Parts: sequence; structure tokens; C-alpha cells
Amino acid sequence: MDIHDVQIPRKTVLAGFGAGAAAVTLAACSSGDSAPDPDAGADASPGGDASAAPEALTSTADVPVGSGVIVGDVVVTQPVAGDYQAFSAVCTHSGCLINQVADGTINCPCHGSKFSLDGQVVNGPAARPLTPVSVEVQGNSIVLT
Repeated sequence: MDIHDVQIPRKTVLAGFGAGAAAVTLAACSSGDSAPDPDAGADASPGGDASAAPEALTSTADVPVGSGVIVGDVVVTQPVAGDYQAFSAVCTHSGCLINQVADGTINCPCHGSKFSLDGQVVNGPAARPLTPVSVEVQGNSIVLT
């Protein structure tokens, strides 16, 4: 095989270019002569706990039984009362963002993939379930864990 016979998908080339351009831009913004801030990332409160509190995605009241909500890049569902589940809102078919939870399914606008409220494929072209995201209920909040 000759190197000229290799075909690289356009998406791969563009993605690589974008990452390289971002690295060059970040490097260009750095003066190189500033010392790192010794207090950066440190907990400012004396004797305080450096661990961050879990991030609340939504409230339990906002997730209807038999449906779900999309919060940023996470889909939170409640297939049956009290059973909260969460998944990446990135479709496993081609990486499009899920845009709707309706009629008992999680729907991707790009190619028509549909997933059940437990993340399993109901209608392709997606062949793999949505990627689970770990959450738990704390009080009336659904938080990332």
C-alpha cells in the first residue's frame, strides 16, 4: 500500500486541525515568564474541606414519571416513580446531541435513533445504548456522583 492510497475522513482531518489550532492559540497566549500561582486551586477557607459538593443537575420535581429532561449534556429520566437514571446526551450512533424526551423515548434528531428511558436502543441506526451517568437523589435534588 502506498501512502497516497490512504484516505482519511474529512471529519478526522478537521478535528485534528481544530485541536492543533487550539493548542497553538493557547501557547501563543502564554507569556512563558510568569510563575504559577501557588494558591491556585487551594481552598481559601482556613481548615475548610477541599472536596467540592456534588453538582445538582435538576430537582426531582422537574423529572416526570415515564419521561425525562435534558440538562446540558445529560439526560435524566424517571422510568417508574422514584427510579431516576441518567445518561450522556450524546447519541452513540454519530455523536449528535439528544434533543428530546417524548412519548417514552429519548430521541436523537440527526438520524432518528430512539432510546428507552433506561438508555437502551429502541430504534436505530444507533446500535449501542446511551452511556450511563452516575447520579443519586439528595433531598429533592438529583446530583452527579
